[in-house]
Amino acid sequence: MSTALVIGGGIGGLGSAALLGKHGYEVTVLEKNALLGGRANYFEADGFRFDMGPSWYLMPDVFEHFFALLGERVEDHLELHRLDPSYRIAFRGTDLEVDMYSDLDRDVETFERLEPGSGQALRNYLESSAEQYAIAIDQFMYRNHDSFFDFIDRKTAVQGRQLHVFENMHKYIGRTFSTDAVQKILEYQLVFLGSSPYNTPALYNIMSHIDFNMGVFYPQGGIYSIIRALAAIGAKHGVTYRTEAAAAQILTDHGRASGVRLASGEELRADLVISNADMAHTETALLPEEARTYSARYWAKKTLAPSAFILYLGLEGRVPSLTHHNLAFGQDWKRSFGQIFDDPAWPDDPSYYVCAPSRTDPTTAPEGHENLFVLVPVAPGLSMTDADIVTYRRKALDLLAADFDVPDLESRIVFERTYTSRDFTADYNAYGGSALGLAHTMKQTAFRPNNISKKLSNLYYVGASTNPGIGMPICLISAELAYKRIIGDTSSGPLPV
Repeated sequence: MSTALVIGGGIGGLGSAALLGKHGYEVTVLEKNALLGGRANYFEADGFRFDMGPSWYLMPDVFEHFFALLGERVEDHLELHRLDPSYRIAFRGTDLEVDMYSDLDRDVETFERLEPGSGQALRNYLESSAEQYAIAIDQFMYRNHDSFFDFIDRKTAVQGRQLHVFENMHKYIGRTFSTDAVQKILEYQLVFLGSSPYNTPALYNIMSHIDFNMGVFYPQGGIYSIIRALAAIGAKHGVTYRTEAAAAQILTDHGRASGVRLASGEELRADLVISNADMAHTETALLPEEARTYSARYWAKKTLAPSAFILYLGLEGRVPSLTHHNLAFGQDWKRSFGQIFDDPAWPDDPSYYVCAPSRTDPTTAPEGHENLFVLVPVAPGLSMTDADIVTYRRKALDLLAADFDVPDLESRIVFERTYTSRDFTADYNAYGGSALGLAHTMKQTAFRPNNISKKLSNLYYVGASTNPGIGMPICLISAELAYKRIIGDTSSGPLPV
């Protein structure tokens, strides 16, 4: 029986382990933390349960396909609720607040109120977005690319032009929609990709199809229920999980990865190694210099997705002004994105996100209480002192209270925890303290670090910084792409189930 070691128990690592286990490999997952899940972790305190990272369940088709690859059905593992509304948006500096429903007729009405005449334009835009999503799935997202020439065969070149890869999202959307509010609604999804609408290729208008046409869901029990499901499926196929087992070095032997040395000094051997650890950390800290595909200089030149300033709050009393997902948009987006990507600084007019899962799932908070997850995107690698954190906490709470009409916010807090780029680095070895990995800029969409080592023939990568990119469902696709590498499958679409 062939053996495999998976470094990191994030969603990509768990997906890889389950796939290999199902197909006869003896697999061991090595996770540095006390719990599996990577950034999709959770914690409990004072009767509250907080998902620590990802909170949106999108692209249900990708989850369904991946579970089917494992011989499973999503509905046998997850109880999904379609959110209604999908999310609420507050526009700072105005009295405007809108709910979006992933219901085309209702959303068209909202667009017409915001920009008369834009309703039919939205229908046309989403029809095109759906077509482009199908192209992306069929020709790009499930395909391993080894060189530029993989992008320019006749079919891929023709279809690729339809994806508007050489135009940024802001310009693309501005050709159809003119008002600030509507443009922001169609651009906010780029936050999920850790990018700015001013430097992200317009092919990511497919996010609008994912949002408006496919809907937003919540798995009962929280996002961590996905981690539990994948771990249970892997265990069914013999996968072994070792937590508090930090990898210190990938062992090499004559151009191959031969195993992993743990921080404890223990050495494990295997026929192949998959790293779901932060890719920059894998290359610069776990591999000897001669075995690295990418140098420290390479990573230093990359554009990172934002880090995050997060508040986990337990509140006494309910907050009816919030729905499950809530977004507050600052007034000057270009300046705010500049403070994240161009001239790092604490955003002075930030857009931010609030998740209130207790609006949907009462098990996340004690009776009569509310569970809030407040996330402000900030520049990766941003210098911060303890005083900076205290100051920005105050700013975030003041904005939340004002933007969403949350009275007596400070006095109602019965539990609080702050999480910053320091924690992303400490907990996940996140390069630059990024919350997500490499941003989806123009260049980094087409040329992300590849998922197979150029120096070690049996070392593979999964996760947000390799192909195809950021997000829970996308990381599952990365697990499938690594598996396709291992079995020599060169097809462009999803594996048959």
